[in-house]
Amino acid sequence: MELTSIGKNIRKYRHMRKLRQGELAEKVDLSINYVGAIERGEKIPSLETLLTIINALDVSADMLLADVINTGYAVKESLLAEKLERLSAKDRAMIYDVIDTMIQHLSPGKI
Repeated sequence: MELTSIGKNIRKYRHMRKLRQGELAEKVDLSINYVGAIERGEKIPSLETLLTIINALDVSADMLLADVINTGYAVKESLLAEKLERLSAKDRAMIYDVIDTMIQHLSPGKI
């Protein structure tokens, strides 16, 4: 199981919230070094610490765990659908064309 994605997702949502690492560390009462180690995938937070981080970032657990849980692709699809809804019909069509082209170029055994 690739648990480093949890830290990468924490970093991604921290950046989206425009928080510095030290600010997140202060919000969750952890050292900046420990937060950095979590984000780099060197440490896996305890459940209690993970919940504190989730609440501090105002995200859902599935957003941070999307890459390590079996239903993660459903979460990613939902987030992608939300992003696509904000685009114009023309831009959406262009993205769908790119996706279709990528799928067509996969080796036959993968689709």
